[in-house]
Amino acid sequence: MEKINLSDFTLRQKLSMIQFEFKAKKGSYNKFGNYYYRSAESILEALKPINEKYGVYFTINETLINANPPIMASVATIWDCNSQDSIDCQSIVGVDLEQKGMATAQRYGSSSSYGKKYALGNLLLIDDTSDADATNKHGNEPKTVKEKVTMVIDSDAFLKAKDYIDGGGDIAIVETKYKLSEEVKSKLLSK
Repeated sequence: MEKINLSDFTLRQKLSMIQFEFKAKKGSYNKFGNYYYRSAESILEALKPINEKYGVYFTINETLINANPPIMASVATIWDCNSQDSIDCQSIVGVDLEQKGMATAQRYGSSSSYGKKYALGNLLLIDDTSDADATNKHGNEPKTVKEKVTMVIDSDAFLKAKDYIDGGGDIAIVETKYKLSEEVKSKLLSK
């Protein structure tokens, strides 16, 4: 990958470009559900070339925020190597202590993996709405086409999209994922 001139961009602009460019394969397979999915590990592996190109690095921190029932917070953070500025996103997951076929450590590990995956997904704008890992009903539900979510001004999605567009991103890309009213579109395009 070609390294960019780091001094020309803020961390928000770098993140916007990374969100546009980033692709992570669904390289893991669930035999029971008969689907492919992406894991936190595959996302992190796909980020390694991005780190060098944009002069950034990523960390993930986890905290048990409630003991009964157990709830974990995972925070994915992108750091700028030059300025040490950072941007983070969080996900919250519960630990199912009644999960059959797993030891307690595996139950926590499974929740940890989901938390990391979704914190990274939030930070990188990975759209998991069509990811079978997020929607699988194991053959019990008919398949339907998911409608686009309507973007709301000042929502997390709006703020991320605004950063993306301000960093040189294309509104057409945002429109592939979200329904935009004329007001939302106008605010996204305003400086």
